Amino acid sequence: MNLKIYRHAFLFFSLLLLLIYGCRGSIPVITGPPSADRGKTVLKSLGYTIQAGAFSDVNNAVRLTSYLQEKGFDAYYFFHESNLYKVRFGNYPSLESARNAAEEIRAKGIITEYLIISPEDYPRLAVKKIDDSGLRNDIVASARRYLGVPYRWGGVSSSTGFDCSGLTMAVYKLNGLDLPRTTKQQWASGNPVEPRKLSEGDLVFFSTKKAGEISHVGIYIGSSEFIHAPGDGKKIKIESLLNEYFQSRYIGARTYLE
Repeated sequence: MNLKIYRHAFLFFSLLLLLIYGCRGSIPVITGPPSADRGKTVLKSLGYTIQAGAFSDVNNAVRLTSYLQEKGFDAYYFFHESNLYKVRFGNYPSLESARNAAEEIRAKGIITEYLIISPEDYPRLAVKKIDDSGLRNDIVASARRYLGVPYRWGGVSSSTGFDCSGLTMAVYKLNGLDLPRTTKQQWASGNPVEPRKLSEGDLVFFSTKKAGEISHVGIYIGSSEFIHAPGDGKKIKIESLLNEYFQSRYIGARTYLE
């Protein structure tokens, strides 16, 4: 009889604790598809990259980025400290291979000029380990530079989630990490991380369209906040994971650093 009373009491207090902590707006613990949860991977560092242009008008950068994407290149643009929007693409193992590729692309009339960006332009990876907290800070700082920018990817279909994942890809590549370009690829290539163990620079994923299907991604910046591109033509902004909309659509998180 005493054992039965103890069991009922234990169940009651367990449910009470669940209700108390569940009402505090904590991030839901969802692990996502099990097929992506096995093994541990670390993103490869970028080799040599082709820079195809620098523009004072963001629309020119958008047009070139879109054009290169249509040609099959993983192009992205970003706002540089020189107040110019620069366009980059590619990942080549050597300076020679990058130059040969750039010359071939230019000969086809796809680009008119170029600059080769070397791995040395990513000093954080050159002198420190990939798991250094400074690299996470750099990722967040790069993401913040996009705030307020109306991020657009031209003719790329939004059904692939490429608007939001284009932002995350660009931010990671600006820090020398070769992150895949689509939301699903980014989810599959990362390592699962529990919500309470999120660190700056990790990616958070959501199901904003079909229930249970990964369709949106943002960059975690700490304090339950993340930076994301809400949609084509909308300005990049900071949101809270504690927001009811994102809480109900949260799928899980991935980390790409050791």
